[in-house]
Parts: sequence; C-alpha cells; structure tokens
Amino acid sequence: MTMATPTPEKQLAGFIAKFSAEVATLIRGARKKMRERLPQALELVYDNYNFFVIGYGPSEKASEAIFSIAAQAKGVSLCFLQGAGLPDPKKFLKGSGNVVRSLRLESAATLDQADVRALIKAALDRAKAPIDPKGKHQLIIKSVSAKQRPRRAVKTAGKS
Repeated sequence: MTMATPTPEKQLAGFIAKFSAEVATLIRGARKKMRERLPQALELVYDNYNFFVIGYGPSEKASEAIFSIAAQAKGVSLCFLQGAGLPDPKKFLKGSGNVVRSLRLESAATLDQADVRALIKAALDRAKAPIDPKGKHQLIIKSVSAKQRPRRAVKTAGKS
C-alpha cells in the first residue's frame, strides 16, 4: 500500500511545525499577510539546510521571486530579493550584497507599517518580472533538504 503524497498545504504545515510555537506563529502570520497583499503570487517553498523559505513571485523561477519569508530558529525576516536599489530613507533594510535586502519581522504586524508597505510597493513596482494581476495562486514545494539545522533554539532542543 502506497502512502498518498501530502498536499502542499499539509507539507507546509509540517515544515512550520518544526519551529518553536513563537516562530511558527510569526511565520503563519507573515504568510497570511503576504498572501493577502499578493493573492496572485506563486509561493515557492524551500525547506533547506540553513533556512525555511517561502518565496513570492510571478512564476516558478526562483530568479523572478520578489520577496521571501526566511525563517530560522532565531527568527523571521522578510527578504526583498531584488532589494539592493530600493529607496529606503529610514534605513529599515539590512544587507550589503549586490541584490538582496532584508527586514527582521518582530511580529506579522511589522508588514502593516506604512514604511514597510511603501518598501513592498516599491519592490513590486521595480520587479524584473511583475506578478500578473490575473495570475492564479499556487503553493509549490520546490526543495526539501534531508539535513537541516535545528529549527528550534538550542535550549528547547530536548523536547518537541
């Protein structure tokens, strides 16, 4: 008897469940707000060695993704995947590489702040490939690493 492959939503729930309750709640809240803001975006999920990531973009091409929620045991960030040139007068964005900038999420409500909303809008306006307003949402599990860093802080590693 073969086991049915779980739906992408069930797989996603399992990935998020690996985190502490606090971080898992933040991931779910941030995802909900990003889905409300970008209902046509494709969500690309990577449960990789260092980070758990949900990318948002117009296609299955990771190179076209505009944003991602990146989580590790220590917390969650919103990454602006084409963010290096974004106007950021209040210096919210962190990073010094040629492409990506990120913003630490203290709570999902951070995504509702006017300055953060302005950064998101600017990123959407400047995207290499825009999200099609007539596009249809899809949740796509792109990769799962067999080996991963702990998803919970070390002090709670003994119990799950």
